[in-house]
Amino acid sequence: MRSRLVRIIGLVALVLGLSSTALTPASAITGGQPDGNLHPNVGLLLFYTPDGRFRCSGTLVSPTVVLTAAHCTVDTVGKTLVTFQSVIAEQPPSPFPVAANPATGYTQAEIEAAGYLSGTAYAHPQYSNFTDLDNWNDVGVVVLDRPVTNITPATIAPEGYLDAFAQPLLNKTIFTSVGYGTEVRKPESGPQKPQPMTYPLLRRYAEEPGQKLTDQILQVNGNINDTRGTGGTCFGDSGGPTFHGGYVVAVTSYGYTDNCRYLGGLQRVDIAVVQDWLRTFGVTIG
Repeated sequence: MRSRLVRIIGLVALVLGLSSTALTPASAITGGQPDGNLHPNVGLLLFYTPDGRFRCSGTLVSPTVVLTAAHCTVDTVGKTLVTFQSVIAEQPPSPFPVAANPATGYTQAEIEAAGYLSGTAYAHPQYSNFTDLDNWNDVGVVVLDRPVTNITPATIAPEGYLDAFAQPLLNKTIFTSVGYGTEVRKPESGPQKPQPMTYPLLRRYAEEPGQKLTDQILQVNGNINDTRGTGGTCFGDSGGPTFHGGYVVAVTSYGYTDNCRYLGGLQRVDIAVVQDWLRTFGVTIG
């Protein structure tokens, strides 16, 4: 399966404010629109792994729990930085702190001294690390050290919510994905081939038509040229939410190309194996 996927369209490396796609997981919105304050409960996550510093997206689903992807939590060392600022930086460098010891990651004190929220990351215990489509379970959480009191948490869809959108209805259904991923566009100079651009670093959203539904995955068409939608996810959007009907129905998991202009794979969160685990953190469903 990995050979067919560009792994996790959402993970973006951020080293001292410089961005590189060391891994090709998690993503960012391609096309779409700046979010402003439309989705204030969607935040950016920044964390260290043994391979460097990375960012993902996530959603506040209780005062102390941020929902994200397992691949954004499974290898974390130290604490995870969380911010719900809509616009982080128009141009480099980013304002984020650097851990005093990258090998052990952020500490709560370092994150809070810089004015951000801190938390501890957990991956779903049945996360298959992109090896088993029938048991994908690419869901994680960050449990915050201090509750968020000024943002209303998002609501997770009831169990089986997406089952009502079988074909041909799925192709006529538009989903909204949100995240802090890179935007694919032509550079201002040099070769004019569209490529992922980290800056401006801000929250964006895109409308995506449904394409395929399995027991674990909602697949959507993130092609910016599809007139039914406005774009899709890209590098850095991993773990970010997809909304429908006022609910979070999925989180960004993977993509099929490195230019973020094709199909996007979203991990369903309206399924029992995910919801039973989320309840252990006190998250209310539906």
